[in-house]
Amino acid sequence: QVQLVESGGGLVQPGGSLRLSCAASGSIFSIYAMGWYRQAPGKQRELVAGITDDDSTNYADSVKGRFTISRDNAKNTVYLQMNSLKPEDTATYYCNADLATTPWGPRRSDYWGQGTQVTVSS
Repeated sequence: QVQLVESGGGLVQPGGSLRLSCAASGSIFSIYAMGWYRQAPGKQRELVAGITDDDSTNYADSVKGRFTISRDNAKNTVYLQMNSLKPEDTATYYCNADLATTPWGPRRSDYWGQGTQVTVSS
């Protein structure tokens, strides 16, 4: 069993900051990549940012320069620092992991957290 637990969401004013955390636990052999997705009401889930095991990162164009993804491999934790937040960043944010539970695989990328709500409003 693998669990991803997010924290750090909340209500913030436009221009403010939040830091999301996602800790992976359970039977984990190796985590290859982790990422943050978000889903606003009536919209499809979209990738916000991702980070690989060699610290390569990628971002959605809409968050470049404002959000920073990082990871602590020792803690199996990924973070998302969100600055200069805008009302359009309002969504439920989900953590995702691409990992293997044993040395012989298989590798799966469909591990998800329960989501944390981020609301940007004055």
